[in-house]
Formats: sequence, C-alpha cells, structure tokens
Amino acid sequence: MANGGIIGVSNKTSFGKCKVTSVTATGCLTLQPGTAVVKTAIISGGGGGGKDRAAGGGAGGLLNQQINLASTGGSVPIVVGAGGAGAGPPTAPGSDGAVSTFNTTSSVGGGGGARSSTVGNAGGSGGGGGGANPCNTGSAGGAGTSCQGNAGGTGSNPSPGGTPTDARGSGGGGGAGAVGGNAVTGAFPGSGRGGAGGAGLDISPDYGNIGSTCSVFAGGGGGGARIPGASFGVGGSGGGANGASPNTPGGTANSGTTNTGGGGGGGDGDGRSGGAGGPGIVIVKELNKASGVWSMQSQFQAQSQGSWPRFIATFDYLVVAGGGGGGGGSQVGSAGGGGAGGYRASGYGPSPLQGTALQLDSGDYTITVGAGGSGGTWPGGCGSGTAAPKGTNSVFSTITSSGGGGGGSGDNPPTGGSPGGSGGGGGGADNGTSPGGSGNIGAFSISEGNAGGTSGPVGPGPDATGSGGGGATAVGTAGARPPCGGSKAGGAGAPNTILGPDTTYATGGASGNQGDSAPGANGPDNSGTGGRGGGFNSPGGTAYNGGTGGPGIVIVRGPSTVTFSSSPGPAATMSTHPGGDKLAKFTASGTLTIS
Repeated sequence: MANGGIIGVSNKTSFGKCKVTSVTATGCLTLQPGTAVVKTAIISGGGGGGKDRAAGGGAGGLLNQQINLASTGGSVPIVVGAGGAGAGPPTAPGSDGAVSTFNTTSSVGGGGGARSSTVGNAGGSGGGGGGANPCNTGSAGGAGTSCQGNAGGTGSNPSPGGTPTDARGSGGGGGAGAVGGNAVTGAFPGSGRGGAGGAGLDISPDYGNIGSTCSVFAGGGGGGARIPGASFGVGGSGGGANGASPNTPGGTANSGTTNTGGGGGGGDGDGRSGGAGGPGIVIVKELNKASGVWSMQSQFQAQSQGSWPRFIATFDYLVVAGGGGGGGGSQVGSAGGGGAGGYRASGYGPSPLQGTALQLDSGDYTITVGAGGSGGTWPGGCGSGTAAPKGTNSVFSTITSSGGGGGGSGDNPPTGGSPGGSGGGGGGADNGTSPGGSGNIGAFSISEGNAGGTSGPVGPGPDATGSGGGGATAVGTAGARPPCGGSKAGGAGAPNTILGPDTTYATGGASGNQGDSAPGANGPDNSGTGGRGGGFNSPGGTAYNGGTGGPGIVIVRGPSTVTFSSSPGPAATMSTHPGGDKLAKFTASGTLTIS
C-alpha cells in the first residue's frame, strides 16, 4: 500500500531508546512516547519453604519475552508478586508465590516446598519434595512451568534400618536455570544432607547488571535436614535461600532475596519454620525497532518529537585514573609508594574486573584523563610528614575511575597512606604502625583497586622501610625495619589487550629505600602507576622526595560501523584494530565524537 510516497508493508515501529526500568512494587509504568515494543522479564514471587525436615521453595517463574503493545507510549499496569509464606506450626508445606504481571502477560508463582513425605507444589519452578519419615520414601519435587523454570529436587529415603542419626534431607526448590538438587540419604556424621536450590538465570545480556544479584534471578531455596549437624541445602544463585539444619551455624531457614523471585529455605526437624519466598520483579526494556517500511508522515512526526531512534552501538572501555604520588622520605624512614589510579574496564583484561559494556548514541562525549599526584616531600622535623597528593579521576560517559592515594611519609611517628582507587603505601614505621590507604574509594561493585601495604616495626631496626602502594589486582607489599627492609613492591597491575598488545596498567608504586641516592621515580606516562616513595642515603643523611604518579588513560573500542574523531587533536589517537574494530586512545582530556 502507499505510505506517503513510500510503498511497502507497514511494520511495527518502536522508538524506546533501549531504556531499562526495574519495577519492584505494584503500580503503573509510564512509557516513553515512542515506545511500541518492549522486552520484559516478568519474575513472580518465590515459593515459601516447608516445615518439618522440609523442602526449599521453588523460584518464581521467569518469563523473558518481547511484547508488541496495542498503542504507543502511555501507562502500563504492572503487578509484582509477593513471595510465598514459609510454613510455620503446624507441620505444613510452604505457600506458593504470587503472580507477577506486565499489562496482560503473567508468569507463574514459585511452588511451595513440601513438608516431610509429601510432593512439592508445582509452580513457575517447583518446590522441593519432602524427605521421608521412617515408614515412607522420599517424595518428588513439584513440576516447573515450561520456559519459566524447572522442577524441584527429590527428598531422601531413610538410611537402611532407619537409624536415629538418619539425615533424611528434603529436596531443593527448582530455579529458572536448573532443577533443584536431590537430597542425599545418609547418617550423620556422613554424607546425608538437604538438596541445593536450583540455579537462577542470568539475564544481563538483555538488560545489563541489575540489583544485588547482578541480573541473576529466580534461584531455588535449599532443602532442610533432620538432625543436628547435618548439612542443609544451599540456596541457588539468583536469590534462593539456604535451608535449615538443627543446631548448626546459619541453620535457621532464610527467606529468598527481595525482588529476585528466589525460593525460601526449607525448615528442619527441630521445629524451625520454613523461610518466605523472595518477592518478584518486572524489568522492562523499551526497544528501538524500525526495520521494514514506514510512512514518511510517521518518520517526520517521530523526528520532530525527538523519538526517532538515533544510532546506538556497544562500546568497550578502559578507564584508568592518575596514580598517587610517592611519599617523601625522611632521615629516619623511607616513604610509601603511591597507589595506582582506579582501574575500570569492560570486554578485556582479567575477567573478575570486567564491567558491562556501554550502549551509546552517536554524539559528543567529554573525556577526562586524570593527572598523577605530585611526589611528596618531608619538611624536616619529627612528625612533620604528610601523605603525598592523590592522583585525579578519569571519566568517560558514566564510568569514573578514582585517583590513586598518596604514599605516606617516612617519619617518627610515620604517616599512613591515603585512600584512592588503590591506596597509598604506609610510610616507614620506625616507631609504631603506619597503615596503607584503602582502595576502591568509589565503592564500586567491581573493585577498582586495592589497599596500600601497612608498615610495621618488624626487625631490630632502626630506619624503617615504607610499604608499596596498592595495585589493580593486589595489595601493596608491607614495609619493615632492617634487616627485613629494602624497597617494597607495589601491588600488581592489570594486563589488558583492548588495543591489541598485552599492556599492564594501574600498578602500585614501590616504596623508597635506605641507600637511595636520588628522588623516587615517576610513574610511567598514561599507565596510572603510583610514584615511587622517597628514600634516604644514610641514617641522619639526605632525605629524598617521592616520585610523581603516572597520568591515567582512557581507551574506547567500538564496532567497525562507527567513526571516531576527537578534539583537540593531540589529546587522542584514532586507529583501526586488525579485526576491524575502531579504537580511540586518549592520553589527555578532550572530546570524543561518535558517528
């Protein structure tokens, strides 16, 4: 049909700009004016755990799907299901979790965990089956719902002869990513235990990292056990709670984590009630979807309203802040090394330190490259020393790395290192202890760095050595007095191949040393390495200043379809990786233009 000059089939078009919203309580969600298609993870409440050597609750159903809306924008009703209650007196199964809903689409609440010798309730994921009493056999877990969860685990049978120490554990609740674990038959001490909760499901590829469980949701609750000391079942990843076992640390059945849909833990044979299931959550991503043909009138209207989708692509990054300055040496002790600048990266480098890549529009982005802290000095006179200046932050888009902490001065009493992305090392502790500065001052969930080393009066002395500054992957080495002295290494940095070659960034600065004949060395340019601490050439002799921390660096890596440019020109180098990806390397502050 004719569409204002364009001929073709009309297709569903959405201009949601990939906005992600987490809804944790029942209400209405107002969508952006151009949103017509969403992807949503609908997670219902987890099932409660049962009572009396009982089973873990099943996770709430996790339904992850794309939904075409009847109209563009507007307000959509959302229901967030409550977790099922854990069973209390009398002996009973746990309650099922309540249903969560986006508009008219719902997932299924988690099944309650069974009491002894009964079958678990069916649900989004099924509750675990109850362990047997002496005259019965272990029971099966409840069934899960297709495409939403898995079945609960089976309760254990009695040991041969039904011994008084028979564990008779119950099954773990099912999770969105795996079935609940079966309980293990056996006496205590021995192998008898409750079944583990089934693992939850990681939905971060669709929505990024959300909540305390980093986008892993709907884990099953662990099963309970019968006798003191027997092992309870652990909860599944994604908010599942541990089961209970009499008279053991942490034995009380726990509740599923709030807004994860995790199952509650199963109660034990000593009267503890089951744990409640975790309430659910609804996560909504408003999609950009403009494939096919649309009318010129629709395109013009969306463009004029600012809802026509802009270019969005995925970008990896390396953001390293300036390293802290090395502390100033004194006539009685060498100084601590500067802490490395904070290290934050995605896609490359050590996997435990990798964050989530950024989804970015075309446009201009301000880049800040942090400077290294200047080397510290010792003014002269006992007690006059201070920590060296910190490095400054580096920033790209929503990613900020914190400047490294300054190294402490060698003195009597000594000066501690200051906190930072990684902390500065403590000054030489000729008399007392000199703490290193703390790392990860930005309090990020993926740590940006480590603490500096703490100097102590180890060895007969005198004339103590400072500690190394913290690095991206390790704490700085602790300082000491002779003969345990000598320059102490900074904490190790992080290797990263975002540019291609394997290059190490954010290493902690080494401490100074008795016998040094020059000021501490500066950190290498654009490495985020801490400056070396100042030393001294002999007791009562010349004291040397610390080295300046290395400036930071910002590197952005995008797909071959984008174009990078920068201003001012000298601040950055643009290149293309042999595989086709585009690279922007900033060694000074500037502006990155993505087109």
